Amino acid sequence: MKLKRKLFLSTSMLATSLVALSVPVNALEKPRTMEDMWKIIQAQQKQIDEMKAIIPPTSATTQNTTAPGDVKKLERKTDVLSEEVEKLRTNLAIPEEAKYKSAYGLGPAASKVYQVGRGLSIGGYGEGNYQAITDDKGTGKNNADLERLVLYTGYKFTDRILFNSELEFEHATTGEGSEEKGEVSVEFAALDFFIDPLANIRAGMVLMPMGFINQIHEPPFYFGNNRPEVERRIIPSTWREIGVGLFGQITPDLTYTAYIVNGLNATDFSSSGIRDGRQAGSQATAEDFGHVLRMDYTPSYLPGVSVGGSAYVGNSGQDQAFGGKKVDVFTQLYEGHLQWKYRGLEFRTLGSWGHIDDANILSAAAGKTIGSENYGWYSEIGYDVLPLLVPETLQYLAPFFRYEQMDTIARAPSGFADDLSQDRQIYQFGLQYKPIPNVVIKADYRNFTAKQGSLPDDFNLGFGFIF
Repeated sequence: MKLKRKLFLSTSMLATSLVALSVPVNALEKPRTMEDMWKIIQAQQKQIDEMKAIIPPTSATTQNTTAPGDVKKLERKTDVLSEEVEKLRTNLAIPEEAKYKSAYGLGPAASKVYQVGRGLSIGGYGEGNYQAITDDKGTGKNNADLERLVLYTGYKFTDRILFNSELEFEHATTGEGSEEKGEVSVEFAALDFFIDPLANIRAGMVLMPMGFINQIHEPPFYFGNNRPEVERRIIPSTWREIGVGLFGQITPDLTYTAYIVNGLNATDFSSSGIRDGRQAGSQATAEDFGHVLRMDYTPSYLPGVSVGGSAYVGNSGQDQAFGGKKVDVFTQLYEGHLQWKYRGLEFRTLGSWGHIDDANILSAAAGKTIGSENYGWYSEIGYDVLPLLVPETLQYLAPFFRYEQMDTIARAPSGFADDLSQDRQIYQFGLQYKPIPNVVIKADYRNFTAKQGSLPDDFNLGFGFIF
């Protein structure tokens, strides 16, 4: 009788397990990563082995108390369980649940590769706008532009080695033979080697870790259809070069990024700043190198607050002659930034200052004034008003205001006249609407003033998205 009871209990346990484990795959809670899937498979296989172990061995005694067909039936059910495990191995689909969160200094969509278990990751963003020149038109005309369409592709080889990249299509075409008409560019392409939270390696074409926009320039994450002018002309975003460096976490609240990169090319410096001196990894001259360091502090006792700064220093002469003279053109650029997010409130402020040695020699060779010093700063504020009107809404509607001031010739080199048209102020206000976090609709108006000459104001209406 004891043997019968034991066999009955074994049969019941096996049948119960069969019911539980032979439920259709889509009725189970699907694992989120490959590691989760393998844990489920291993647990099921362990349970199968345990069930086999509790079936008594066939003997003359058991044959007298149990029909051979019962044992075969149990074995057949065990085989069914094994088949279910195999189905999990081959047929289970891991759902993609992207969490759009910035990682290691990159934008949320660009950070998707850091979330996958293994293999390929694809993301991207796009933006387009209509611009109406409202006064002082000059030669400017109203225009509509698919400004950029971007594809992020990454590949996670192992938990410690991955590749990430950004491929950008500008102005909807590359067939006009002019950069202004459209081009395809690699914005960044780098290998990350994870060694320790304190120090990891990044090598390839890297984004300069300066300011807000240069690294995180996806349209849902900044106000307005146009990026701040200070972060275009003083900090020349998007700024990327070939280099290698370290990034990591000194404390949970304090992070850093440091690179050595090919230097700027002073041949292309102008009255409007150092922007055209970027080499962007395209057969870049590397006789001189630049060094850049960024640090950010996000105090845990002040949620939503982050403060930081960065510095770039390096020669830009690239062993070239300017007016018959070889000079180093030592170039410096520094910036500090503060961001505060509190409930619906978003506030940013940033200031930057730069210095160019040998600006008098560059100016003489170029036949125009190149500033020996430059500066710029801006502050902006926005507030999501929609929760005040519809408390349970997940949508977003924020009016915003931004003020910018900059001068690419804050100091003219000795013997050269200042160009007061480069001393500018910009007043901008607008509206930002997100029906879902991935999609944004933007409208804004910009008023430009300069100490000399007139600049056209503009109205902008556009859209952006990430995926």
